[in-house]
Amino acid sequence: MTAADRDILPRRWTLHGLNNGTIFGAMLRTVGALPRWSSYAIGKVVMWLAWRLMGDTRRAVADNMRAVFPDDSQRQLEGRAHAMFDAYARDVIDFVRALGASAAEQQTLFDYRPEDAQLFSDLLAKGRGLILVTGHYGNWEVGSVFLRRIVELPLTIMVKAEPDAEVNRLRREIRERLGVDTIEVRQSLDTALQIRRRLAENQVIAMLMDRHLGRDRVEVQFLGRQAWFLKTPPLMGFMTGAPLVPCFIERTSPGRFQVRPGVPIVVARDRPREESIAAAAQDFADQLTARVRAHPEFWYHFYGFWDAQRQASGPRV
Repeated sequence: MTAADRDILPRRWTLHGLNNGTIFGAMLRTVGALPRWSSYAIGKVVMWLAWRLMGDTRRAVADNMRAVFPDDSQRQLEGRAHAMFDAYARDVIDFVRALGASAAEQQTLFDYRPEDAQLFSDLLAKGRGLILVTGHYGNWEVGSVFLRRIVELPLTIMVKAEPDAEVNRLRREIRERLGVDTIEVRQSLDTALQIRRRLAENQVIAMLMDRHLGRDRVEVQFLGRQAWFLKTPPLMGFMTGAPLVPCFIERTSPGRFQVRPGVPIVVARDRPREESIAAAAQDFADQLTARVRAHPEFWYHFYGFWDAQRQASGPRV
């Protein structure tokens, strides 16, 4: 990664005060051993303390919410930030509990229509692989349980390495337990080749698209504002013909999730490349906008999202 890339990346992507190996490891060990409601109660207290004590983070989340609620007061926006902290804690707890659930229990975690599950199979039948795209919205982590344990699809996740090495190791171990492959962004120069190889093998590649990485970005309108999303997914769609499939997983009750596949996006290959990529990225941004407006408490960014968009001023890919 170049110095220019580092200048473009958001400075605070995660809740660093809580996102460390000691806390994450303790959470993995204790959540499965406690009753669900005990875990929820502990999570609620921890996140209330984080909301109270981490003032910069609280204000950043409140500012993020202003795009959805432009007429709210600062106090109202910070209240919405509190609701987001609380929802995030429950999503993390439910994900960890899902990992230790039996096969029969995992089958009961998800509400989805048979035709939604069939959508993945129908697209894979075309032999070009599938690029599953989502954002930092809802319980994207538990989506790996759905794809591997329920619909039993081969899955590779493209991730950015965690700032904490121990958290990174634990997350990789979780993915390995589920039989999920991992591509770490910027760990090698052949990331695009790895993605293309897996698509050629007719696999599913999952990517979070709503955060750009340095120059890997494409401009969109999101929640009525200018933003930069990750360019790699639509670029790979253009290069390989693999469709982009938005998918959003929303918590509906304790330990229950609704799987919401969006409208598949085919990146046109009979138009100029940059034009096709921009159109596909905007399509995804529009679908994500609809979900965030419906459930803003599930939109999980613990840093100044809009500040990061304004900082993205370097040359494009």
